[in-house]
Amino acid sequence: MTTNTRSPRSQRYNPANDDFQKEDFPFYWLSQVHGRYTIALEKALKKVNMDIPRWRILFTLKQEGTCRVSEIAVHAIAKLPTVTKILQRMKEDGLVDTRIHSKDGRVTEVMITQKGIQAVDDIRLVTKELFQQSFKGMTEAKIKRLNKLLEQLFDNLPEHL
Repeated sequence: MTTNTRSPRSQRYNPANDDFQKEDFPFYWLSQVHGRYTIALEKALKKVNMDIPRWRILFTLKQEGTCRVSEIAVHAIAKLPTVTKILQRMKEDGLVDTRIHSKDGRVTEVMITQKGIQAVDDIRLVTKELFQQSFKGMTEAKIKRLNKLLEQLFDNLPEHL
């Protein structure tokens, strides 16, 4: 009689396990989804002369209102010097405006302009189909559950410094 020495399927997600299978590893699928989404999003954004970093910044400002550059860096998933350079170009393009914080002269605040709001509207038009296709067949409850699981995973990970 042979005994099955395989680990339970619930442990095969762990790369430290001998029975690890990449298809059972959640980060494999997160990477695959992110890669495919990024390529499709870049293609859509090109139609309105936009890119992913500027898209992230504009949508952050549209939702959050006035933000410090450091806050934008967190939401845009980019390093502070990179965000600063992007914001300088966006300001030259008239998409954002900046001002020095009234109580702390070391802090720069960023606001979306009317041109930036129009760019957000243009982006929504060219990305609408991508978002619809991405969530095809998923109910609102499934999307909420997915977001909750991803938020939990995010909270479990160490903060970047």
